[in-house]
Amino acid sequence: MIEGRATARFVRTSAQKAKLVLDLIRGHDVNRALATLTFTRRRVARDIEKVLRSAVSNVQQKEGASGDAERLYVGACYANQGPSLKRIRAAAMGRAFRITKRTSHLTVLVRERAEPVVAVPAVAPTESDAHASSDAVEPNVVKTARRGSGTGSGRKRKTGGTARASGRRRTPSTKGSPKKS
Repeated sequence: MIEGRATARFVRTSAQKAKLVLDLIRGHDVNRALATLTFTRRRVARDIEKVLRSAVSNVQQKEGASGDAERLYVGACYANQGPSLKRIRAAAMGRAFRITKRTSHLTVLVRERAEPVVAVPAVAPTESDAHASSDAVEPNVVKTARRGSGTGSGRKRKTGGTARASGRRRTPSTKGSPKKS
């Protein structure tokens, strides 16, 4: 299995934000991953797209590679944390707040599939299959309950003991006082 790797170091974004975009393309074909990155509305997607194109180019340059982009897929992609730039922002009353401008290292690993993915043609049903399927029982249809439907109103109320549960009014309690006869 032939693979190619590309890394962009010191990209001015946090690794946490880059991982959100990298999770979108992990395991997908290269063409689908490029289309996903093109229409992703995050700034780091442009940097990841450049790294992915570089990794594809690295695979195609290797000895023994087919050069067919249809057989390539994103094998692994990750973002490691780079050094943080520490800056100071002036605050009120002589104080200062620290700003950390984070960087990350983006790595994309592209692998080549062993054989190209081929669509399997659909088999036409024979006459015996059509007869057997007409005798089959229809599958059960499961209805999903809408919110608020059912026996309860959806809101739980406190019963407050046996007096309210039976519908009687509750009298003020006389805890601790002796019972008068």
